[in-house]
Amino acid sequence: MNNSIYPCLWFDTQAKEAAAFYCSVFKDATICSENPFVSIFSISGKKIMGLNGGPLYSINPSVSLFVLCETVAETNAVWDKLINGGQALMPINKYPWSERYGWVKDKYGMTWQISVVYQQGDKQTLSPSMLFTGKNFGRAEEAIHFYTSIFNNSSVNPLIHYPAGDANAGKVMFAECKLNGYNVIIMDGPGEHAYTFNEGVSLVVDCDTQEEIDYYWNKLTEGGEESMCGWLKDKFGVSWQIVPANLGKWMNDPDKGTKVMQAFMKMKKFDIARLEAVAQ
Repeated sequence: MNNSIYPCLWFDTQAKEAAAFYCSVFKDATICSENPFVSIFSISGKKIMGLNGGPLYSINPSVSLFVLCETVAETNAVWDKLINGGQALMPINKYPWSERYGWVKDKYGMTWQISVVYQQGDKQTLSPSMLFTGKNFGRAEEAIHFYTSIFNNSSVNPLIHYPAGDANAGKVMFAECKLNGYNVIIMDGPGEHAYTFNEGVSLVVDCDTQEEIDYYWNKLTEGGEESMCGWLKDKFGVSWQIVPANLGKWMNDPDKGTKVMQAFMKMKKFDIARLEAVAQ
């Protein structure tokens, strides 16, 4: 797990249960660490956080996880497990862009886009997918330029627009961005949607130094807003957590975890030096 950016899924109290479920669904998945607040797991080598945050926020489809499968049989198998107790947002079927694709909301509320891709090469097989809906519709390309200007090792390929003559001409039909080498899918979402970005699914950025924390905090809050405990919202309403890379290690230590948490609960932007002092 070498991705410094990764999704965080907000649960009421079911993070551990959900992480175990997801690790039973996917063939290359494992639990990495657990404490009463956070479960870290990986799918296809990519890190995901499950957070027990209470009932304040709920996951919605504005940020889903897009999974590439090697065969139709694997696509069907993953779908069958995720749909159990959940519901189809787009039925699994053949579509113009995929021989086998479906969008499903699982029993915990998380949404997954499952697609077969035969020649994967070195493609990242699990990626967060952002859908720009409502007042954000038409801002996907602006977001692409914003994010790729902030993160190093960034690129965009492909960037596909709705064609001329279409009601949504010029809007982003599909784009894949590399941010710090980590793949994120971005699309405009035409039509009526009862959801937009919220804290239910956020993106976490692990930082080794205070300079990194300051940089990402200052860049991503431009036009957005600060929140508590390392959380912020960017100008599109996407939630980010800018955190020290050592935070998980501290939180998993029974002697340090409570003290560190008490310290950062009073912070907006994380102060690594203060947290390190508390953790000693």
